[in-house]
Amino acid sequence: MQETPWLHWFRDLFLEQGVGPDWAVYLNAAIVLIALLLVLFVVDFILRKSIVTVFRLFSDRTKTSFDDFLSESNFPRFVAHVIPVLIVRYTVGHLFEDLPVTRGISLTAVDVYSVILAALICRSVLRSLREYLKTKPLFNDKPLDSYVQVMMIIIWIIAMLVIAYRVSGESFITLTSLGAVSALLLLIFKDTILGFIASIQITVNDIVRIGDWITFNRYGADGYVTEINLATVRVQNFDNTFTTIPTYSLISDSFQNWRGMQESAGRRIKRSLLIKQNSVRYLTDADLQELKKIQLITSYIEQRQKTHLDYNAQHGYDSSLIINGRQQTNLGVFRKYIDAYLHKNNAINKDLFLMVRHLQPTPKGIPVEIYCFSYDKNWVNYEHIQADIFDHLIAAVKYFDLEIYEYPSGVDLKGED
Repeated sequence: MQETPWLHWFRDLFLEQGVGPDWAVYLNAAIVLIALLLVLFVVDFILRKSIVTVFRLFSDRTKTSFDDFLSESNFPRFVAHVIPVLIVRYTVGHLFEDLPVTRGISLTAVDVYSVILAALICRSVLRSLREYLKTKPLFNDKPLDSYVQVMMIIIWIIAMLVIAYRVSGESFITLTSLGAVSALLLLIFKDTILGFIASIQITVNDIVRIGDWITFNRYGADGYVTEINLATVRVQNFDNTFTTIPTYSLISDSFQNWRGMQESAGRRIKRSLLIKQNSVRYLTDADLQELKKIQLITSYIEQRQKTHLDYNAQHGYDSSLIINGRQQTNLGVFRKYIDAYLHKNNAINKDLFLMVRHLQPTPKGIPVEIYCFSYDKNWVNYEHIQADIFDHLIAAVKYFDLEIYEYPSGVDLKGED
């Protein structure tokens, strides 16, 4: 290697002053190294400030936001370290040419730092790309964190292999070593590998997106997905707490995703009124005349009354006993009133399924279930719509001479005494 005079000026000076050769070499290396570190500090500071400033000015003038994310991820700062590293790499080789061991260690240390710096630059680019893609509608609900983490794991594995090769001087790329490394990686990164597979399946099968409302009872999660990465899925619950779920559990366990409801034309209302069974009875003519005043069911009562009279007369049923033939009941008319009320309600989507039905009688009464869909899917508005419907129906029950079942209170028991 050709000697660089300016790097050995102090050595020659010390030799002229009668200093021993070994001490002259050591003192020269120490002085030049200190001076080099000071120069590198100044150069690195100037380059870092200059590159960061120029990069910000450039990013402010461009329309794309990718360079803004590069700036936020410290990409310019890492790039600014490249020139000082090259200077050190060149200088150290000449500075310690009289000290082979020190020269070898120094060059190895510089190479190791260079590999780490390259990995950090790649990390900045990947993070910037991830944040940039999140601003695009096509990618803002995709698990980009998972893919970035996988790529970073690969980059760091390659970096570690290069560093190991540089330090030891031996290549680890053999069938035996690859098998051992693969087994070790499978053991260490088992959850990561499962998470990566789950991320791919989640994306391909469109199981979960960022922003979806999910309910996962096993983990106590009930809220919106805010983040999907290799290891966990982060859910912000409606009480503003956060729950983390293992990513792989989204394909191995059962959970509820409300996206279908949010993308549909309505949100389901499915709730029952419990009617006391002993309040159900046949309606007399006087009862029917009174119920005809309820405009929603006037035409229905008249039509059903005529149909029943014709049927009973045709079959010769004895009308002196009300159980004979076909008769209307207060519960049946009330059920029809509910149906008519829902069809007149502007908050209910009549294009979707709408039904009022009886369920199997229970010890608590006969469940009369309402099954329909509201136009508004917002949670608060949905609850208001549902409450308005049942407020009205609970108040309307008494007009049909029906009663709603509820457990007896202390006042009820006292009244029986």
